[in-house]
Amino acid sequence: MKLSITLLSTLLLTACNSVSSADEQGEVKAPFDEWYFTFTTPRALPAQVTLVKMLDINGYAKIFRTIDQPQGDSVGSWSDHAGQGKSPFNQAVSPPSMMIFCWDSIIDRKVYETSLIFSPETWQKMLRTEKSNYSPKETYYFQYMVIGLAPEGKVRVWLKNNGRPNLEQTKTEIKTRSGKDLNMCKGVTGSDFSKGYSNTTTKFIKDKTYPYGSW
Repeated sequence: MKLSITLLSTLLLTACNSVSSADEQGEVKAPFDEWYFTFTTPRALPAQVTLVKMLDINGYAKIFRTIDQPQGDSVGSWSDHAGQGKSPFNQAVSPPSMMIFCWDSIIDRKVYETSLIFSPETWQKMLRTEKSNYSPKETYYFQYMVIGLAPEGKVRVWLKNNGRPNLEQTKTEIKTRSGKDLNMCKGVTGSDFSKGYSNTTTKFIKDKTYPYGSW
């Protein structure tokens, strides 16, 4: 199913202001109490996420304005284990079906608006469990999602994978827009791009070529 970002924004806004009828239809129950999403960036190429709207597989919407901000240490390409685990703010009960978020790319000096439409494979994987590779007596839940934010507005999505390399969600439909094409994120920013780059970023990109890696 392909949806424009405008339509997706409308669906999320409607869902946020109405009560879902999922109770009447029967809800999908996840094997965990909550799942977490974290954002990651390449080393010294920071971004700031300012607004997230999400629709879960049971039809409930949630808005995030207090957001655990991106952290990352990947250089040249994404680390197989990029991203964090738990987050104090970025959490929900049921797996996602859609997400839109606003983010400021400091390196690009742009505001981006990204929509994610998740394949059924993603939430089906999140509903599965397996024996933990960290502690065989415990159960591992696929409850940790990682969203990579890179120069050129490039976005990728993974699930943490029980100690193995992150599992990229390649069937996620990802669309990113900026400038005059912004919809939900028009006028939403937490950055002053006129200040230029930090000393850390300036030193890191010296003698390197944009976009500073393959993302």
